[in-house]
Amino acid sequence: MINSNRSGSLTVRKECRKVLPSSIRPSASYSTQASENKPNQERTDLTTTEDPFDSPTYNIPEKPVTFVEGASYTVVILAGLGVAAVAGYAVFKELIFEPKEYKIFGKALARVQSDSQVTAKIGYPITGYGTESRNRAARQRIQNRVWTDEDGVEHVEVGFHIRGPHGAGKVFAEMFKDNSDRTWKFTFLLVEITSPRHSQMMLESYIPA
Repeated sequence: MINSNRSGSLTVRKECRKVLPSSIRPSASYSTQASENKPNQERTDLTTTEDPFDSPTYNIPEKPVTFVEGASYTVVILAGLGVAAVAGYAVFKELIFEPKEYKIFGKALARVQSDSQVTAKIGYPITGYGTESRNRAARQRIQNRVWTDEDGVEHVEVGFHIRGPHGAGKVFAEMFKDNSDRTWKFTFLLVEITSPRHSQMMLESYIPA
């Protein structure tokens, strides 16, 4: 009896050993496959996730410009163009339209430089300037007076200094604009030599007909 029981128990144990491994193996293989598939799933999730910073910037909606803002921009642009036009006109007028006093100064100086009496006393070349000063702006400023007489004729009077290699002097000139031919003509042109010897010369004098 004892032997039969032992053999029966042994038989049961053997049968259990045969059954148990077959039932455990599928669960183990299933867990292994799940662990192998999990990283792939995570990789798939990482690759398919969209980066919010990769979206194009043109998808950002722009704020519409109101009528008031557009009008203000137009006013600013027109104001800037107006300032630029005024500055350009000032430069153009300074360079192209020479002031009358400087035009008369140039004509008087050219007449003095070409006169043989003056060059004989103070030498050549002769330069002309506004006042005796080291200030460049003061030397370029020409004393002048502009007026119109009762006949509507415009007059310009100038006074400036001259200097040559051998002396210096002063020039007083007046010109008027002839309405018949619209040209400038001398009323008078007086040169006063101050060094080396004092003398006066009337280079031009207008006598009306």
